[in-house]
Amino acid sequence: MNRWDERYAKGDNLRNDPHPLVVEFAAKLKPGCALDLACGAGRHALHLAELGWQVTAVDSSKVAIELLLEHAKKLSLQIDARAADLETGEFSIQPESYDLIVNCCYLQRSLFPQIKSGVKPGGVVFAVIALADDDPAVKPMSPEFLLQPGELRQQFDGWELLHCSESKLATGKRAMAELVARKNF
Repeated sequence: MNRWDERYAKGDNLRNDPHPLVVEFAAKLKPGCALDLACGAGRHALHLAELGWQVTAVDSSKVAIELLLEHAKKLSLQIDARAADLETGEFSIQPESYDLIVNCCYLQRSLFPQIKSGVKPGGVVFAVIALADDDPAVKPMSPEFLLQPGELRQQFDGWELLHCSESKLATGKRAMAELVARKNF
């Protein structure tokens, strides 16, 4: 069992509420095909499916995917949930396949080209990713999993930015980068 399976099996990382950014902006979009990357137990996938989106959800944790499928069944929702390791390429994002791609709390820089390619013209990317933060009260993380200031915005240079911010909500909370970007037609 990998460390994420262990964490989900213990009940860690089982947030149910989708990120406010996803709630706010998904409500403004016409439902279509969505991809939730590193979906965990599926808080965003479930929310999008409730809004009428056809959702594919991918996570490396089989336990998280099982939890997602259990919740979807209880809610009578159809979600294409897949246990696949994004880092080893077990799932690849097909070009121009999605109207929406959600990338929340996961950074794999090598995925940015696939994410950008995978969105249909006029489609949207939601991203919420941790930033490097020198606050001593914040739990240390490997720099490879932390964005540098301005890095997320730079990845989507040339896209229509519907929302872009970098903020720290409070001491002891990690600074986060948020982005909602629409691919040009």
